[in-house]
Amino acid sequence: MFLRPYRHQDKRQLQQLFFDTVHTINARDYDDLQLHFWAPLEPDQNTWSKLDQQWCTIVEQGKQIVGFSAVSAAGTLDFLYVHRDFQHRGIATALIKQTERIAKKHHIETIYTESPLSACGFFEKRGFVRLEESRKIFGEGMLLLCPLERKIVVNDE
Repeated sequence: MFLRPYRHQDKRQLQQLFFDTVHTINARDYDDLQLHFWAPLEPDQNTWSKLDQQWCTIVEQGKQIVGFSAVSAAGTLDFLYVHRDFQHRGIATALIKQTERIAKKHHIETIYTESPLSACGFFEKRGFVRLEESRKIFGEGMLLLCPLERKIVVNDE
């Protein structure tokens, strides 16, 4: 497992990893309408343009991208996804640890994310505190999310 910074040319692979993961791993918590709203076949360009303005970390195994995360300067963890075939191997934990290092380096005091329901427990085990449930309304549907935050101890040395 090798962590490295994001490169713009990674974007298509990350979009595919995101789509595949959402439509398989998260299918146990959301119906097809919700999954297609969250991860449409055609990626939303506004959403994906965030990667170019955030600290994005890629995890590779061999030459394959198996996970990624991205955190904004405001501390919003917009992405943390692990390839559907590489779940439960410590990849997401490595990404969270790297996100915390980035937050400390850039004096970000709180990391905030809106997690899928299936990942709430993962975040809580890593010190995140669950906030009030969030609902995203779209067309005739609604997507339930689990907002969480984690305070980061920033040393001013």
